[in-house]
Amino acid sequence: MTIYDLKPKFQQLLMPIVEKLHKKGITPNQVTFFAILLSALCGVCVYLSLFNKIILILVPFFLFIRMALNAIDGLLAKNFNQMTNKGAILNELGDVISDVMIYLPFVFILNPSIIIVFVLLTIISEFAGVLSWSIYNKRRYDGPIGKSDRAFVIGTLSLLLSLFDLVLFSNIIIGVSIPLLILTIFNRVKEIK
Repeated sequence: MTIYDLKPKFQQLLMPIVEKLHKKGITPNQVTFFAILLSALCGVCVYLSLFNKIILILVPFFLFIRMALNAIDGLLAKNFNQMTNKGAILNELGDVISDVMIYLPFVFILNPSIIIVFVLLTIISEFAGVLSWSIYNKRRYDGPIGKSDRAFVIGTLSLLLSLFDLVLFSNIIIGVSIPLLILTIFNRVKEIK
């Protein structure tokens, strides 16, 4: 069970917003670009937290909005017949670019080696999910630590770090996430023959 399993209920809650955006002529690709820009702003906030750690309190909000935007672009594409190959590629690239822009600035706050390994495994795990799509026309979202789970971990740690001096604890949690990411990669490719 991962947070991704909650996606259908989350999508239902977002449908009124999706319908309003469609009526205004907003496209899935525009939503994806906005999610990337929001992620860049989130990464800047992580960096600026070096000067005032309370800024990290914004990270969970940015991550939640990003997750909502990721769901909205997919709903716009599927429900209103706007699915394109270019949009699919932009969506996948956007997710990886966003992850890097949000997570990499944590090298300034937490153990740089742990963060770099975490970011690299995040990229590989998403690539592993797409590999199945390129072979079987089915994207793999297996866990135990997919995109939403990573966002939850980073968001929670950011909230805690904004209020308390928990650098060592945060390094341990990210360190524990590393074998979980390796397992995620394995789970996403194990059925490829």
